Amino acid sequence: VQLQASGGGLVQAGDSLRLSCTASRRFYTSDTVGWFRQAPGKEREFVAGIRWAGSNKYYDDSIKGRFTISMENAKHTVYLDMNSLQPEDTAVYYCARSTQSGSRWGPDFDSWGRGTQLTVSS
Repeated sequence: VQLQASGGGLVQAGDSLRLSCTASRRFYTSDTVGWFRQAPGKEREFVAGIRWAGSNKYYDDSIKGRFTISMENAKHTVYLDMNSLQPEDTAVYYCARSTQSGSRWGPDFDSWGRGTQLTVSS
């Protein structure tokens, strides 16, 4: 499967934005899709994950309550809705697929797509 993240841009602090991760095929019951981000000079970090049909959604504590992950299988797409964006959310956002439901560990994921840049100005 190939994944492509999109929807990034330049926003102001407090704004909302939706990122999309579109797959080359429908998601299978074994698929978990994760969102990760990497800020300049920092390591890649887990943001949120969702198992097929939304049976399991999980988040990093740093964004809990502000970000929501969802899946629309008819469109082969996973969304990341981000609210109350802050400058520290500035990063390149990536999506990837795993067969390990609940994983937050990058090496468990494959099919990394090109990321999308989010810049939040203060």
